[in-house]
Amino acid sequence: MLIRRAERFTSSEITPYPTYLDRRSFIRGGLIAGAAALALTPKGARAATPKGQPLAAQRNVPLSLGEPPTPFESATTYNNFYEFGTDKEDPARLGGSLKTRPWSVKVEGLCAKPRSFDIEELLKLAPLEERVYSLRCVEAWSMVIPWIGYSLSALLKKVEPTSAAKFVEFATLHDAEQFPGQKKGVFGWGGLDWPYIEGLRMDEAMHPLTLLTLGMYGQVLPNQNGAPVRVIIPWKYGFKSGKSIVRIRLTSEQPKTAWEKAAPSEYGFYSNVNPTVDHPRWSQATERRIGEFRRRKTLPFNGYGDQVASLYTGLDLKKFY
Repeated sequence: MLIRRAERFTSSEITPYPTYLDRRSFIRGGLIAGAAALALTPKGARAATPKGQPLAAQRNVPLSLGEPPTPFESATTYNNFYEFGTDKEDPARLGGSLKTRPWSVKVEGLCAKPRSFDIEELLKLAPLEERVYSLRCVEAWSMVIPWIGYSLSALLKKVEPTSAAKFVEFATLHDAEQFPGQKKGVFGWGGLDWPYIEGLRMDEAMHPLTLLTLGMYGQVLPNQNGAPVRVIIPWKYGFKSGKSIVRIRLTSEQPKTAWEKAAPSEYGFYSNVNPTVDHPRWSQATERRIGEFRRRKTLPFNGYGDQVASLYTGLDLKKFY
């Protein structure tokens, strides 16, 4: 079968409306077991990402996977970051528009000491650790990435959350000049409701695994991977990990997140990796590790069940997906 260049899969499958409107996503489903797996190796990458400023960190062995990392080129050229566009290649191709200095993160809401943190201050707030975490995306693909940062709790403790704080809300930078994907009308389906908002329960945010992330692969975060600061919650789907964060708000109310607003029947607040709960349009029972040919079984909580399952005791994870 002849496949034209224009039909190459260019839209992220997690987009609710383009997947219905764009038949290329269905073509991708037919290719995923073969050519797509090869295309996502470093040789298939459109352009290599240059190395950035080094960022030294000590490996946290107890909190790290023992698996080999996904190649740097693959992890930096195949990304979901809709602020740059819906194509997986858009973040690497358009990421130069984002200016990460100066940068600050405002922490506010239900806390005794609200304040802003400059990015340089965040880099020195706590000892930097390298943690090798698996990042799983809702489209059933995954990567293994050596992230650099420290537990988010180190930052939250600085502002002294009050007893009324039950949730943590993260907001990404909203600037259409730096993020072309935020421009009105750029997507045929209308795009997301900017800025991108994500959230966690307070106990999830304070869990040692939840990482305030400032780098990866021994360097500062590349723009396409959420520079200069993001969060990583390894037992949840990747879209829960807010990128290019400028505001963290402590609240008593559960935040209404970006994908909940866009497609509430498909993307819930908790978004824990649960292989027994399928996405309405595809199975979550298996996943494809980028660079591998064969699919592997999806693990509950992305393999971190021993550490985090107790957070959800008594919670119906099919109802609260």
